Amino acid sequence: MKATTVKPAEGKLGILVVGNGAVATTFMTGVFMARKGLAKPVGSMTQYDKMRVGKGADKQYLHYADIVPMASLDDIVFGTWDVYPQNAFQSAMYAEVLKEKDILPVKDELEQVVPMKAAFDKNFAKRLDGDNVKDCKTRWEMVEALRQDIRQFKAEHDCARIVVLWAASTEIYVPVNMEVHDTMAHLEEAMKANDTKNIAPSMCYAYAALAEGAPFIMGAPNTTVDIPAMWEMAEKTKMPIAGKDFKTGQTLVKSGFSPILGTRCLGLSGWFSTNILGNRDGLVLDEPDNFRTKEVSKLSTLETILKPEDQPDLYTDYYHKVRINYYPPRNDNKEGWDNIDIFGWMGYPMQIKINFLCRDSILAAPLCLDLCLLSDLAARAGRYGIQRFLSFFLKSPMHDYTKNEEAVNHLYQQYTMLKNAIREMGGYEADEEID
Repeated sequence: MKATTVKPAEGKLGILVVGNGAVATTFMTGVFMARKGLAKPVGSMTQYDKMRVGKGADKQYLHYADIVPMASLDDIVFGTWDVYPQNAFQSAMYAEVLKEKDILPVKDELEQVVPMKAAFDKNFAKRLDGDNVKDCKTRWEMVEALRQDIRQFKAEHDCARIVVLWAASTEIYVPVNMEVHDTMAHLEEAMKANDTKNIAPSMCYAYAALAEGAPFIMGAPNTTVDIPAMWEMAEKTKMPIAGKDFKTGQTLVKSGFSPILGTRCLGLSGWFSTNILGNRDGLVLDEPDNFRTKEVSKLSTLETILKPEDQPDLYTDYYHKVRINYYPPRNDNKEGWDNIDIFGWMGYPMQIKINFLCRDSILAAPLCLDLCLLSDLAARAGRYGIQRFLSFFLKSPMHDYTKNEEAVNHLYQQYTMLKNAIREMGGYEADEEID
């Protein structure tokens, strides 16, 4: 490893997960099993990917941990908040994502992860009905209670650093309100005034994390940190923020496949995407107000890759529709089905069908690991504010929309951003260009 200014990853890394459902428990179980050598962390870039550093005679392909100081799986301590009181073992068994034989060897470790009471407002997730909930009169009380949770967890588990990850349900859509969400002062004012319309519970988690010196990652499409007030907060606290929405199944396919059409100069008439899933996420998204949040996230991908202004003959007026359907028999085994109507030479139509029979939490778990480890790395490297280099892992990457910045959704451009950031932090030249 080259000389780098990144602080070493010394001591324990506490990962506090908001939500103790299918994604969270699959993530935890996989880490515990990998630590014992009983499973492989397949799908995790930080554990498997190799990237080039240097050129010519100096060129070598290295794992991330050989370029930058990464926290190891052995350093991780898990904590969680959830509206249901079941510990991570009970929750993992209930979720039925993993087989018993893959949970039982780490039963003891999972049983020690007992959810703290959640900061929760049923109006933001009407389909959830848990009773492991904080009794807070205002949003500001929520913030204070969560800050106390973080401090207490850090002390009790002797953690050197904390990362907070949202792996809970999608909240109802909260439009950006520039009278409340524009500055940190206005945000705090609204929290103290208990503005339950503009301040979602997730914003209290994010504020509490940043105030306690912990990076915050938004794994759902919630507005949470995607507002100028939170950007200001991240700048003030010198903490990284990342979001939003884990890019697991259909959008991963879309961000990787649409560049084929663009590169090959084939036209697009329409792209219809539908999903069926039956886990708690599906149940929550069955509520129209919650689906709206997800729809906004999923629709943004295509339009920033196949742009009509760049190729008016090919990408003007294509029809893009996204649907999610709650279908209990499938549980966590999501099916993403895409019908793509394209046209080629002389305008002749063709079709592409993609049917991705995926496992939602199996795809999300490695993303959780990578986002947590890389956010921790960014904090130790002194990087703060929006971490655009983490766009690769996210469905609706954060960007400064107040300055007309456009999100990068193109998978291969996102990968270049990721590699360049790691090169830079490792003391190498960020030598790849985004074309």
